[in-house]
Amino acid sequence: MVSEIITTISPTTNKPILTRHGLPPDEILRLGTTAQKAHKSFIKTHPTLSSRQKIITKALDILLERQDALARELTEQMGRPIAYTAKEITTAVKRAEYMNKIAPEVLGKDIPGEPEQGFKRYLRREPVGVILVIFAWNYPYLILVNSLIPALLAGNSVILKPSPQTPTIVEHIVDIFKTAGLPGNVIQYLHCGTPLDLRPLILLPDVNHICFTGSVAAGIAIQQIAASRVSVSVGLELGGKDPAYVRSDVDVAWAAEEIVDGAIFNSGQSCCALERVYVHEEVYDAFIREVQKVLSNYKLGDPMDKTTNIGPVVSTRAKDAILAQIEDAKSKGAKDETPENSTFASPPKEGNFVAPVLLTGVNHTMDVMREETFGPVIPVQKVSGDDEAVGLMNDSQFGLTASIWTKDVARGEELTRLVEAGTVFVNRADYPSPDLAWTGWKDSGKGVTLSRFGFEQFVKIKSVHLKDYPK
Repeated sequence: MVSEIITTISPTTNKPILTRHGLPPDEILRLGTTAQKAHKSFIKTHPTLSSRQKIITKALDILLERQDALARELTEQMGRPIAYTAKEITTAVKRAEYMNKIAPEVLGKDIPGEPEQGFKRYLRREPVGVILVIFAWNYPYLILVNSLIPALLAGNSVILKPSPQTPTIVEHIVDIFKTAGLPGNVIQYLHCGTPLDLRPLILLPDVNHICFTGSVAAGIAIQQIAASRVSVSVGLELGGKDPAYVRSDVDVAWAAEEIVDGAIFNSGQSCCALERVYVHEEVYDAFIREVQKVLSNYKLGDPMDKTTNIGPVVSTRAKDAILAQIEDAKSKGAKDETPENSTFASPPKEGNFVAPVLLTGVNHTMDVMREETFGPVIPVQKVSGDDEAVGLMNDSQFGLTASIWTKDVARGEELTRLVEAGTVFVNRADYPSPDLAWTGWKDSGKGVTLSRFGFEQFVKIKSVHLKDYPK
């Protein structure tokens, strides 16, 4: 049987740069069987948490040693400017180190039951078994460590399915962990075109949990396939339409700088990018002027140039979708108030370059305020105050993150109780903190990564009930 050929297209040139071969269905199924055997062997050869922690520590050291080469590869494959890709590696390592550090507190102790003479009762966390991790291209190392590190610490084996856009990530990870001493087949991978190609693996009894990061549509499809099995669980990290609310008391220059970065870093290709901005009417005009000043100093261009701020978006399909949202908004009355910028006016001729766009006069009849954009667009809507702002922030199918910008931090904290999102920031945005739960509300997903709660999807609870033998 001829295997599927998967081609990676450069976002910068729109030319093929890599090919990988998919696996036929029988070999996909074999991965699951091998992973289950590897899991059982892993918990025998590394039965203690401390032994698994040592492997993680060594692997993270190797990852850091290779960060420059890995960063360049990221830029080549997904288009983020080279000035920023190395930071993804270092941030992923810091995130993984935190999970490694807190593992003994979370996994290292049984949970005692109520004391009673003649009895001993406790709860024990045991590994789930085989974890299938399907992850996206936009922050591949950051997304991957969210699942991979706690899964391994808990004693599971893992099958990785990367995006076709960043196929080499899994190959590096397997090599790094092998070098660090992880037994063979505890981490395996496969390449395939779409998550739906994984149907045989999802239905296989050997697979015990699925972690998926990607679009809402694909997440729903994965969940529907898995629904026929009771013995598999699914964690979903899906899309976002993350709002920001700028109150009237802010320093608008500072807020503009922060919000522009939160909106268009990585060309806006982040599930927690700021995609809707609501600004109090008293500072609205001043805020728009400050955003224009900030945007005028950005540089769109070749991502291999260290002075570039904004590179291409990932594909021609993504570019077309972003431009369609902009045109829809303008056709319904929005105004393009993007400042003059020579690099915006003359992007590279090849590749999927989309210049940042500032839209004013937007409202919730427009796709740009309702559908995920995943691009460098900043739509700004005027509001009369807290009540209107919160109402609009919550008027969305998504609920990943939201942010409130104000000098009155106490009032900002009060408003966090009203905003419907898994993470609500005050005076910050676009930052998954490893000590806090990363979780989506509404259609942004289900389940938790990061924090002490990020281990829970990788363990199952066993109750142990002991009674003294009668004398």
